[in-house]
Amino acid sequence: MTDKVTRGRRSKIDLLPEEIRQELDSKLRDGRLTQQDVLDYINDLIDQSQLPQKDKEELKLSRSGLNRYASHLETIGKDLREIREVSNALVAQLGDKPTGDVSRMILEIGRTQLFKAMMTNSSKEEMDIGMIKDAMLAAQRLEAAAMHSHKREKEIRQLFAEEVAAATEKVAKSAGLTADGVALLKREILGIA
Repeated sequence: MTDKVTRGRRSKIDLLPEEIRQELDSKLRDGRLTQQDVLDYINDLIDQSQLPQKDKEELKLSRSGLNRYASHLETIGKDLREIREVSNALVAQLGDKPTGDVSRMILEIGRTQLFKAMMTNSSKEEMDIGMIKDAMLAAQRLEAAAMHSHKREKEIRQLFAEEVAAATEKVAKSAGLTADGVALLKREILGIA
């Protein structure tokens, strides 16, 4: 949840039952309630839950704990909004250019965010083995997507070249070029034999 190095103890929010944590995240994202209202609401949910009384008291959130968590969520939200803004600006700038440019941009954003996450987590004393595994899987998927994008772009270029070659051949023949002249034109200008 936070970047603070602890003794390996999970935060109260990490220990909340999933449905209460989802409700907490929803209320914080909504933004219509004050943090105090959210705190009261979540602590009431904890009181009403089926948890043993001892657990209920231990899981109740403090004002400072909720504030740290809300700040953490806001930081993540801000990063995501910035990425969206940059992506939208770049896509708008690319316009109707080939999709390969858009794909390359998206892959680069993904690589940047993965690197940023790894650098953030590398400052901790112990690296989480799950995070390393997830990062490696993400890197593998990004590279597979890059390869797929490259292959697709190559196929699109090949199809375009074939269409241009066919059109060139048709125009050249109608202009009276011989078969050798058409072949020379396709080979020299289009790179197609």
